[in-house]
Amino acid sequence: MIIHQNFDLTNYNSYRIEARCKVAYFPENETEIVELFKTNQNFILLGSGHNIIFSKAYYDESFIIFNGNFNDIDVENSNGIIIAEAGATMLEISKKALEEGLSGVEVFYDIPSSLGGAVVMNAGASGEEVKDILLKVRYLDLDTFEISEIENEAIGFEYRNSLFQQSKSMLVLKAWLQLKPLDKNLIHKKMEDMKQKRWAKQPKKYPNAGSVFKRPKGFYVGAMIDELSLKGFTIGGAKISEKHGGFIVNFNNAKGGDVVSIIRHVQTKVKDRFNVDLEVEQRII
Repeated sequence: MIIHQNFDLTNYNSYRIEARCKVAYFPENETEIVELFKTNQNFILLGSGHNIIFSKAYYDESFIIFNGNFNDIDVENSNGIIIAEAGATMLEISKKALEEGLSGVEVFYDIPSSLGGAVVMNAGASGEEVKDILLKVRYLDLDTFEISEIENEAIGFEYRNSLFQQSKSMLVLKAWLQLKPLDKNLIHKKMEDMKQKRWAKQPKKYPNAGSVFKRPKGFYVGAMIDELSLKGFTIGGAKISEKHGGFIVNFNNAKGGDVVSIIRHVQTKVKDRFNVDLEVEQRII
């Protein structure tokens, strides 16, 4: 296990917000993870850092980080199953699937997330979600320190939600993904097509963490923000992207408080105009 004191988290969040934590642990296996939680239950968990907002410049709490560690990927090619640890990124998994001629994760090729984070929030795009390919999950019960496995049907997947998001005592360790054989050229074409479509719509010039809000039933966040003329709205070094109103970008050394303040402003304006309570998709720490 790698341990860092007074650890710089700036490169561990996609907003590139400057922040530090007292101690950062990078466990390499399940045994180390269990040992950590037996000594302390107050860790902040951090995966790839692509769906979080650091609201503070310094955290007195210790972090457990899955980023470049605990990321083994195995393939059962005879039945099209990929087995990956929670720290593996969806990019790594999609590239491995391409190598093996397995289809089903192309949509995640350009979605920045760790597998653990993708499972917890049931990540997806273009009508495809993690729940569509997930067979089962191996997890650690933080109350009993027992490691168990749970089938897809029992995870309670919903739009950007799951049992793991509702229960803070269940830590995702590993997941089994059921894929299908397909010509590698077709897999690669779909991956590149998905990437190009996203890059055409989404702001890539400045650091951001993707879509800020969950889509409310019957509405589109981007359209509401357009109607409210909020594109380009700025607080400190953060602003609502002119390219896509559903994104907030760090254009000038933004602080976490800048991003959070914009979120609160948008929620208030949307509530006043549309009587809709916008739910934040990103995790504010």
